[in-house]
Amino acid sequence: MNQLVIVLLAVVSSAVALPLIPQTTPVPILRQSAEGPNPDGSYSYSYETANGIAVQEVGYLNYPGSEAEAREAHGTYTYTAPNGEVVQVTYVANENGFQPQGSHIPTVPPQILKALEYIAAHPEENNIGAQ
Repeated sequence: MNQLVIVLLAVVSSAVALPLIPQTTPVPILRQSAEGPNPDGSYSYSYETANGIAVQEVGYLNYPGSEAEAREAHGTYTYTAPNGEVVQVTYVANENGFQPQGSHIPTVPPQILKALEYIAAHPEENNIGAQ
């Protein structure tokens, strides 16, 4: 009897947990290419999937052999947001970090940039009243 109860509890708990496990369907890859890494450190890759995702990137080594040697990558990716908007991002990634650009990425208004530049250029005025 105890074994039957244990088996029934296991079956019921499995049936309850099944809806919690996300069901995923593989997305076909329509196109794919890759080159590298090459001896000079360069590479490139791209792919496109059936659900509208498209990615491409090229990378290389800047200033090879010097103290300033650094990797750099340029790329784009595109996907469809849940609201149906097609989102495209272009980017550069290098010693200055990841620098994305896209219409959906908020930008700092020019007036704020100008104010920040003024503050940086006039540090003596930043401490007024701080005594």
